[in-house]
Order: sequence, then C-alpha cells, then structure tokens
Amino acid sequence: MVNGSPEALFFSAIPPEGISRNTLKEKLGIETFDIGSKAAAKNKWIAFDKDLVKRKVESVEDEVKNLLTRINNGEVVSDQVINDLKRRKLIVKQTWKGYLLKRGPKYVSKRKKAATDLTREHIVSGDWKNLEFKEYNVNAEAPAIQVGYLHSLLEVREEIQNIFLQMGFEEMPTNNFVESSFWNFDALFQPQQHPARDSHDTFFLETADRTKDLPEDYLEKVKRVHEFGGYGSKGYGYDWKRDEAEKNLLRTHTTAVSTRMLYALAQQETFTPKRYYSIDRVFRNEAVDRTHLAEFHQIEGVICDRGLTLGDLIGVLEDFFSRLGMSKLRFKPAYNPYTEPSMEIFSYHDGLQKWVEVGNSGMFRPEMLLPMGLPEDVNVIAWGLSLERPTMILYGISNIRDLFGPKVDFNLIKNNPICRLGI
Repeated sequence: MVNGSPEALFFSAIPPEGISRNTLKEKLGIETFDIGSKAAAKNKWIAFDKDLVKRKVESVEDEVKNLLTRINNGEVVSDQVINDLKRRKLIVKQTWKGYLLKRGPKYVSKRKKAATDLTREHIVSGDWKNLEFKEYNVNAEAPAIQVGYLHSLLEVREEIQNIFLQMGFEEMPTNNFVESSFWNFDALFQPQQHPARDSHDTFFLETADRTKDLPEDYLEKVKRVHEFGGYGSKGYGYDWKRDEAEKNLLRTHTTAVSTRMLYALAQQETFTPKRYYSIDRVFRNEAVDRTHLAEFHQIEGVICDRGLTLGDLIGVLEDFFSRLGMSKLRFKPAYNPYTEPSMEIFSYHDGLQKWVEVGNSGMFRPEMLLPMGLPEDVNVIAWGLSLERPTMILYGISNIRDLFGPKVDFNLIKNNPICRLGI
C-alpha cells in the first residue's frame, strides 16, 4: 500500500488516450487489475468502452491511502471507515493492553512464607514475635466427607414405613423368599389351573422343591373349598392335588405372608384386631424391560377386624395415599381370586396430566378366611402396590433398570436429594 491503493494504481496506469483491458491487466497484474477496476468504477473515475479503458476525471485523490496513513499514525477514524477497510482486508483489528506496575505498601524484596500454625517451639524460642501468620478463610468450604448414601428405594421405603407406623400398623416377618404353592396360591383360594401358577409366570425350585410341613386340618378345609365349595361358595369343581400345593417357589407376592399371619391369628383363643404391613421383595418370571423386572418390591397393608366394609377400605386408602401426597384418587372395579369386591386404585399425576394406576385392593373372600378359623363377623381389607413405581415418579426415572439391578448409576444415588413424598 506504499505506492497507493489498487484503485489509485489502476487510475494512474491509464494514459489520457485510454488503454486496452489486456494491456492494462499485463501492466498491473491480475489481482490489482480486478480489485482496482471495481473500486475505480464504483468511484466513477473510469469508463469502459468495449475493450478500451478511459479516464472520466483528470485526477484523483487516494483517500484509502490517506486513511491508512492516519490510522497508522494513531488518529481516530469513524467506525464505518474501519468496517469498510476491514471488509477489504486492508486492516486487521488488534487489541493492545498495557499495565503500569508500582510498588505497594507491602512490597518486599524477598518473599516471606507465612506461618500456618503456632507451635510449642515458637513459644519457647520467642520466634512467634517475628512471625507473620496466614489469615484464616472462614468462608472456605470444608473437604467433602466420604460417606455412604441411601439407595433411592430405601429412602422411599423408609418414608412409607413411617406412614404405616403412624397409622398403627405392625410389620410382618417377610424374610422367607422361598414359599410353598399352598401358602402362595391355594390358601388364597386361587385354583391350581390358574395361569399365574404356570412356569412362565412363576419361578419354581428344582432343589428342595417340596414342602411337607403343612397344617393338615387347614389343608383339608382348603382342599374341600376348592373342590366342592362352602361358606356360600360353589368352589371350582376340580380335583385338587396336594402334589401341586407342595411345590416350592420364589414367592410371587407378599400376600403369602399375610395368609400365614391371618392363619396364626385365627389359632388364638380370643380374636384380636390387627393391622399388618410389609415391604419386601417378590419374584415373577417376566420379561425385563423399562417398566418390568423379574425381581421387585411389594408394599402391602392388611387390616383384620369385625364388621369391616368396603367404605372402611376406601377411607383407609384415602388416608394412606394422602400421606403419600396423592389426594386425587379413583377406584375401578377389578377381579382377584382371593378378594371380592376388588378395586384398582388410580391417582391423578399432575406432571403427566393423566390418571395413573398406583395399586390394587379388596376384601378377602370368606372362602379364604373361614377355613382358617376366623370368626364369621371378622373381615379383612387389604391393598398393595409396588415400591418401584412411586420411586420412579418421585425421582423422574423413566427406566426401572436405572433404579434397581446391575445397571444402577451410583452417581444417581449419591447426587439425588433426600426424598420428599408428593406425587
């Protein structure tokens, strides 16, 4: 740019009589010719007459060169000029920062290390008088404490357990995962040909596959009810087989434990009303996907008392689920082999904007209760739900395998806030 801008060089290379394009291009070079011709034509300095290039003015002033000289000398020009020159790639914007250093009041030629602790040696020797101590930063965060963290399921389990205890329930012993078909199915008035008793729905044991220790009197009553009915029932009218009842399995529901507890209650000389609950694992032979596992947790509540009705069941359910934060409930008639009437429980989920099934409930049938020996005026109401479903909703988890099993993310457990119930 020492000799001038491309448009000024282009104009200067044109003689008064004009010059051909090719001659001018050879004289200036292709790059200067292309840039200079466009800028000179834009400034109306030149005119093209077919192949001839002529001047339209006698002389021009190289404004671009003058602007670059001013900028180089540190003069201020307008933003529009800067942008035009940057667009033509004639200038590059650079930022320069300068710093002025001065000696401060605490300047020393030799750095002195501040002491962090006052020791016995400092006091004895008297060195403490000349020491400079490092200031304490009271706002500094303490190092993270490496501690264990509760699994999300355990947090929700504890909350639900506290709700049961507040409502006067006592926990049932649920430590036996292996159960006989008798307590898991037959005592619940569930027929032996029911699909749930097939191997594709239930895990049956190959080792220790039989249970011989069953209450004989009670077993005979259960057999008679299945085959011929009784207590107002016609029964199922089939040949009940003890061999099927003795098969051992991984329990498919904790209601098997409820059956044992009710039978033990019936053997007492004087009937005592009871409220039982359990939260423990159950097992079903199901395909594993984002909403189903072969091993999961069941929550169950059971109330045994005289004169209980369906209204009592609905009232207890509204109390229980309201403590879980679910106040909008609906009930839908359903079928269970061991409860009549039976109801599915739905709660309105504000986040999903729809009704979601949260559990099942019902009143145990007389065919189940009376063979145990419970008084005829005693009724049992019960309900159950999974532990995983409310936990997934509370923590925003869409895949159950991220919550329970080998694919659990430990960072999820560590970083989750303390559970606050309220769906």
